[in-house]
Amino acid sequence: MLNYTSKIRETARRLLTENRVDAVIGFKKGTVPMMCQPVLITTPEDVDTLYWDSFCGVNLANYLPKRKERIAVVAKGCDSRNIALHILENQIERDQVFVMGAPCKGMVDRRKIVTALDNQEPTEVTEYADRLVVRGEGIEAPLNKADVLQDNCAICIHRNPVICDELMGDPVPEQEGIDRYADVRELEAMGPDERSKYFTELVRTCIRCYACRDACPLCYCPTCFVDESRPQWLGKSADPTDTMTFHLLRAFHCAGRCTDCGACERACPMGIKVRQFTKKLEKDVMELYGHEAGMSLETRPPLDVYQPDDPGDFIS
Repeated sequence: MLNYTSKIRETARRLLTENRVDAVIGFKKGTVPMMCQPVLITTPEDVDTLYWDSFCGVNLANYLPKRKERIAVVAKGCDSRNIALHILENQIERDQVFVMGAPCKGMVDRRKIVTALDNQEPTEVTEYADRLVVRGEGIEAPLNKADVLQDNCAICIHRNPVICDELMGDPVPEQEGIDRYADVRELEAMGPDERSKYFTELVRTCIRCYACRDACPLCYCPTCFVDESRPQWLGKSADPTDTMTFHLLRAFHCAGRCTDCGACERACPMGIKVRQFTKKLEKDVMELYGHEAGMSLETRPPLDVYQPDDPGDFIS
């Protein structure tokens, strides 16, 4: 993945010079270690701003809904699945977006690096093919990238883009034999009271900043239910019931649409494992409908379609 930067710049320059797109969404290197920042460029002169490494974890599909211009976007496997969903849900037209596919071996979780360093922040990180070397005051430590991947990346089975107009590198091997739902099965084995206690404790530190919602490519409603006042679905305080209601309704809103991109957990300032909600629903949709979100441009999410012969009297 380390050599994607030159290919991304070359492709962006060509697309802008030939007037095939009006803008390119990618990443630029952050001003502090382990951070890359989304960037939108509109001129060939700015393409050298673009950058790529294993800290480009933000899902850039989040910037596509309702755009009017022709736009190119750098997309990992999960990002491309969200782009497919946006096209299915009429948030952007297929011929309006140029997908610069980035086969991905997983994004690194900066929190895991800080934890590995006994909560010290490194001042420099050098990336190699399968390892990192982090340095700081009195620190120089090699780390295997596989040990510090984001949790969702460690169990990802769709690393290559599912839709793509041009690849930024060779396809990478997909992970096989991955147990994606071991933690969900542990939850399912709990009794109702134990499970309720688990989720209550899970969101106990939530400050209702809505960073998980804002980072999620699926949350593009013009007015979120948390902001409705007539009717008001939940209060604005940190009341535990309101907090749990927010997380449950947000998760169900994503049922059958979540690609497990990890944007919600990555954005949470409190480090809450909010994917515990969405992964359970992802597993249920897989078992009930055999559906994985965003895998094609032909199949809509199962909870988004109606057939006259759908089972169950309630539907008719």
